[in-house]
Amino acid sequence: MLPHRQWRPTLAALACTYANPAASKDHFMSENLSAPQAAAESLALALIRASRVPVLLLDVNLRVVGPSTSFCAAFGFAPNSLAGCTLGSLGVGEWGVPQLNSLLRSTFARTASVDAYEMDLVRPGHPIACVILNAHLLDYEGAAALIVLTISDVTSARLDERIKDDLIKEKQVLLTELQHRVANSLQIIASVLMQSARRVQSEETRLHLSSAHNRVMSIATLQKQLAQSGEDHVQLRQYFAGLCDSIGASMIEDEDQIRLTSTSDDSSATANVSTSLGLIVTELVINSLKHAFPIRHTGGKIEVDYRAQGTGFALTVTDNGVGLAASAEKPTPGLGTGIVDALAKHVGATVETTGAEPGTKVAVVRNAQQLP
Repeated sequence: MLPHRQWRPTLAALACTYANPAASKDHFMSENLSAPQAAAESLALALIRASRVPVLLLDVNLRVVGPSTSFCAAFGFAPNSLAGCTLGSLGVGEWGVPQLNSLLRSTFARTASVDAYEMDLVRPGHPIACVILNAHLLDYEGAAALIVLTISDVTSARLDERIKDDLIKEKQVLLTELQHRVANSLQIIASVLMQSARRVQSEETRLHLSSAHNRVMSIATLQKQLAQSGEDHVQLRQYFAGLCDSIGASMIEDEDQIRLTSTSDDSSATANVSTSLGLIVTELVINSLKHAFPIRHTGGKIEVDYRAQGTGFALTVTDNGVGLAASAEKPTPGLGTGIVDALAKHVGATVETTGAEPGTKVAVVRNAQQLP
């Protein structure tokens, strides 16, 4: 077996069999390379030329020792025209980027590295190409240091990313416009329902139309907030405040008699969950306004409160009205109760009604393990 130090001339002979013999010999003679240096360089040249990836082999002066055939084909160079040229002189100087050259020199000095360095390659008569460069230092004992510089053309990938980003932005604009239109349409429907409620003579019909108005306004308020924020999440404090203002304006004639307020933490919810929560609040508030205060008096209160509890939540609607014990018979569940139960089930919550002393408290609670 040959000693370790005797391998290098043998490697040189092997590498020169696959490399360009004339070019390797010229470089060896012009630089007065030692046998180990020639061996390492020739072997590197053989590997570089066989590479399917665009590669340049550079010496410490950033001169091209050898290019891969794929580099020449990708960037329009003759295979035998680059050896000995500096990187900055290739083409019309498009490779002579000061920052890149500085990083390559620092790589030789081991003080920096070229790792996924991205730049735009501007060549006359060609579209701007986006390339990513990586440099690997070859520095073996007894051989001159070399850098293997690999070049990846990512122009198509970057173009696809830009097209994707543009499509996302376009869809976001269209979604925002759609939300505006939906919100405006819902407000028009709500206005028609309110005008109809004011014209009818039947009190029962008026209550049904007012309830329908508030249900529509619940969705309209949500759509308006979604359009303003441009996000899929809704800030619940702002949403519940706007919703209660809308219900109060349409159903409470005198705030001295009944006052409707809302409190919430700083949590948010998706549009889907927010829609269900808004409709639940609407139904519970309407129910309180219809049944909790049969006799007109001052000091009536309806309070809406929301608190997040990890991945769960607690939504309560409390009034200080006549309470559950005022009726001798248990009331038959109506449309509003059915809506609340269905919506609560949809978001994985349960509904519990208790006395508030005075009044009634309805709690819609979803524990962390009750996710739908």
